[in-house]
Amino acid sequence: MLQQTRVDVVVPYYERFVACFPTLPALADAAEADVLGCWAGLGYYARARNLHRAAAAVVRDHGGELPREAAALAALPGIGRYTVGALRSIAFGERAAVVDGNVRRVLARLCGLSAPTDTELWRIAEELVPERGAGDWNQALMELGATVCLPRNPGCAACPVGSDCAARASGAPERFPAPVKRAAPRRMRALAGVVTRRGRVLVWRRPSDGLFGGLWELPTVTGADPATLLAELERRTGIGARAGASLGQLRHPLTHRDLRLEVLELEDCGGRLRTSARGDARFCSPGELARLPLSALAKKALALARPMVQ
Repeated sequence: MLQQTRVDVVVPYYERFVACFPTLPALADAAEADVLGCWAGLGYYARARNLHRAAAAVVRDHGGELPREAAALAALPGIGRYTVGALRSIAFGERAAVVDGNVRRVLARLCGLSAPTDTELWRIAEELVPERGAGDWNQALMELGATVCLPRNPGCAACPVGSDCAARASGAPERFPAPVKRAAPRRMRALAGVVTRRGRVLVWRRPSDGLFGGLWELPTVTGADPATLLAELERRTGIGARAGASLGQLRHPLTHRDLRLEVLELEDCGGRLRTSARGDARFCSPGELARLPLSALAKKALALARPMVQ
């Protein structure tokens, strides 16, 4: 949960998640929809799906006990080199290094590296980690980067290794490491449609993989052509509709995309919900919507549709 998300945001989600799924078998046995529902609002939903799959793999292949070997941990869905090191050092007390964004900054500044490679930083981290107390050491490094060795205005005067820091000695610690140039987010347009029957709104579930995988939303397509939305609505659900007025536009920044979503009112032209679609599409009341796993964007879109659903 802490990957790309602040601690203060994570804490209530973590507490609720552990209350819902207190053991690995409980998580493994849960429906994906329930896991996503407990995660909804935290974003980066691939993390939740991978956590669910990893729990199932641990129960299936390791008797419900998290393996201790690095190779076995790395084989679990969603677990990379950093998580392997964190689990081995913090959970199991073994000598293993970690390199996250905060540790990267601390090590680069300590060694005066302007453009360090991942290989270089992992080598340094592995050389420095002690034989005993590796978990405490790794957490201290991460905390140092999170609270003292900040990207801007680092607290060098309070740093316990400031006297040995090459970046501080240079007089310009913020220059280490040099900022990585990131590509501008790709602009993406999408259309969502609101079809209602007797105060209920039609929603469907996204495929399990990909953006917002497994979550529910208003019928949505990529692009800006209402004809595409109407055709996809008919294809997936059997419901016919005509495009009506725009209910508003939403902007939803993502890591690599700048999503602009327009929500359209759609006039119901009849048709029965196909039997084959009923597991992944349904007409819902407001109360039923509240129990579905919805992304923050889907909730914003449904808020625009609220006058039609009352």
